[in-house]
Amino acid sequence: MILELDCGNSFIKWRVLDAKAAVLISGGVVDSDKALLGNLQELEGLLLRACRLVSVRTEEETHALIEIIEREFAISVVCAKAAREMSGVRNGYEDYERLGLDRWLAMLGGFHLAAGSACLVLDFGTAVTADFIAVDGEHLGGFICPGMPLMRNQLRTHTRKIRYGDLAAERALTSHAPGRTTVEAVERGCSLMLRGFVLTQLELARSYWGAGFVVFITGGDSELVADIAPEARVVPDLVFVGLAMACPLS
Repeated sequence: MILELDCGNSFIKWRVLDAKAAVLISGGVVDSDKALLGNLQELEGLLLRACRLVSVRTEEETHALIEIIEREFAISVVCAKAAREMSGVRNGYEDYERLGLDRWLAMLGGFHLAAGSACLVLDFGTAVTADFIAVDGEHLGGFICPGMPLMRNQLRTHTRKIRYGDLAAERALTSHAPGRTTVEAVERGCSLMLRGFVLTQLELARSYWGAGFVVFITGGDSELVADIAPEARVVPDLVFVGLAMACPLS
């Protein structure tokens, strides 16, 4: 069995694969190293032989998690690293090591799944990112903006009268009509900003490639925008696709 980890700014996404058949055995999302360890220890018949991970956390946080995994399961951990070029994709950043590893792996996965086409990769997590990869694998660059959690929390933090819970937020997003309460106005406003972002990226991609490109949508808030890009392929585990390419385990 192989443990795969995507350590983001807010959460750790994990999954356990059958090493031979590459079949998903279990997976989930947790908010701490302790919760991850608890989830794994609850799995019956867990017999890990290796772990690969990608992390956008600090070196200290990443190393602490690696030590926990190696100590608890007596396995080696392989970490994804930045590269100028890999699997036909050429990193477009002037300083390639500054490109977020989660973005890099999502690009690798998207280009691989696009199978010979240009692609636009849209990731909706704590931050929202867009990356453009040409048919020859050249990364043209991308965009980063606040995701739904950041926009929501900034308004809650800096506007005293904006206070509401997650359940109210979920209910507010059943419509995009103008809000008649603060929670509706905030949630629907933020959602529309994300949707506008997607439409702008699609327009830019068409200016580059016409209709000859594939759109990939990934990340925890994918469902908020998937309907305005019906041609897009929603791939929740796109980062893991790239992780397997960057860190093959024989």
